[in-house]
Amino acid sequence: MLAWTCTNCTEPMTLVQKVNSATRRVPAWLLYILLPVPGLWLFWQAVQNQLGPDPLDVLENGLGEYALQLLIAGLLVTPVRNLTKINLIKYRRAIGLMAFAYVVAHFTVYLLLDQQLYWDAIWKDITKRPYIIFGMSAFLVLVPLAMTSNNLSIRKLGPLVWRRIHWGVYYASVAGATHYVLMKKTWEFEPLMYLAIFAVLIGYRFIRFRRRMIA
Repeated sequence: MLAWTCTNCTEPMTLVQKVNSATRRVPAWLLYILLPVPGLWLFWQAVQNQLGPDPLDVLENGLGEYALQLLIAGLLVTPVRNLTKINLIKYRRAIGLMAFAYVVAHFTVYLLLDQQLYWDAIWKDITKRPYIIFGMSAFLVLVPLAMTSNNLSIRKLGPLVWRRIHWGVYYASVAGATHYVLMKKTWEFEPLMYLAIFAVLIGYRFIRFRRRMIA
């Protein structure tokens, strides 16, 4: 009996293929429009006095949390690709830069609205308060990462040096989460959850690195 074949048929796309096909059509620059929206909305609520009895605290902490959430999103890109084959690498730079933008906004609110540029108090915070020290160190580590998040820097520095510089995101993520934990002064669930997520994401990378070294 002759076997029937269909030369014009194609296999149905898998869910992963559909997602990757969709992401190829969605430009990364769109994130620079969408990701600032929550922060701008938070600012608007603060201006309209809709953030409760301590709007400054809600605004400052909210911007910091958005920064942590975007750092998590950026660190998730690689394990998602490794484990599911869904490729979101094209969005990672935009996510990272927007995370830095939220860190800058968080820091600016602290300087201008919280401390009102009272430099003696700011210096005392930076040198005496552990949660400020962790937060400031995270910010300083993120600055060169943001400045080199472009193709020109990759060409100038070389991929190996550039990659080593950007390993700093691991420290900045843990330091930022530690800043959040210590700021609360009690063992609250949400700050600890952020710290645990970063520990898992960084631990995953460490395990993969060790396996490659052993193999």
